[in-house]
Amino acid sequence: MPSFFSNRRLIVLLVSTIVMVMVVGVTLKERPQPTWGEQFIRDTFGFFQSLAYKPARQVAGFFETINEWRTLYSENQRLKANLQENAKLMARIRELELENESLKEMLEVESNLSEYTLQAAEVISRSPDRWYQQVTINRGAKHGVEANMAVITTEGLIGRVKSVSQFTSQVELLSDVNRTIHISAIVQGQEHIFGVIEGYDLERGALLFQKVPKDTPLEEGQTVITSGMGGIIPRGLYIGKIIEVVPDQYDLTQSALVEPAANLYHLDYVFVVERSSLPPVDIPVSAEDKEGTE
Repeated sequence: MPSFFSNRRLIVLLVSTIVMVMVVGVTLKERPQPTWGEQFIRDTFGFFQSLAYKPARQVAGFFETINEWRTLYSENQRLKANLQENAKLMARIRELELENESLKEMLEVESNLSEYTLQAAEVISRSPDRWYQQVTINRGAKHGVEANMAVITTEGLIGRVKSVSQFTSQVELLSDVNRTIHISAIVQGQEHIFGVIEGYDLERGALLFQKVPKDTPLEEGQTVITSGMGGIIPRGLYIGKIIEVVPDQYDLTQSALVEPAANLYHLDYVFVVERSSLPPVDIPVSAEDKEGTE
């Protein structure tokens, strides 16, 4: 019996091998039409593959979309950072250009006002609630600054030193409506026309040139400068131009509105005029002033 079963196994193995070889031979043989078995197997596998392929393709597409979104988000963030950096650089460049222009103007003023001893200073503080009243500069007693010294910009007079610390000073502006000091002034080219700058019109943005004798010829466009007669502000500093002549309510004197030559709203760099020498300054004479002089 054992021998029979052993021979039987051998016979089954041989028959199976022969059948497999025949099947492989039939399968590998080129023919236009596959057998029904091959068709069944192919169609079955194709059906299940199509069922699995569609969701797999959708899942792969979903993850590809997520990766694309990530890439776009990263690029967007990088571009935003570059734009912010460029904006900062442009702002800094513009700030340096303005600072350079201001320094050039200051050098030009120093050469034009060589008769005066000027102390260059920078505005370091300005309170929003006292914007038109005073500023703080980075020069004080250690730098030779004293109270009541005149303060100018490249455009003209802006005020005077009100109080002095060792390294800083407070400057009282011409636009301070509560200003306690009055500035003696004259009309350039008309040395006999004296008056006093003693107020500021906030609505018009103009200084009040008052106490001018009634019979003196005040006209719009005339240049007003300091007279130096008050003993505090030196003579010849440019104040501004007359924009309107106003008669006194008692008809005894006349007044005028003077537009400040300096920009009192925007102040960065200023000069403190020291008292070592106070000669007059040659201010350009307008056509109206020349006619008045003649």
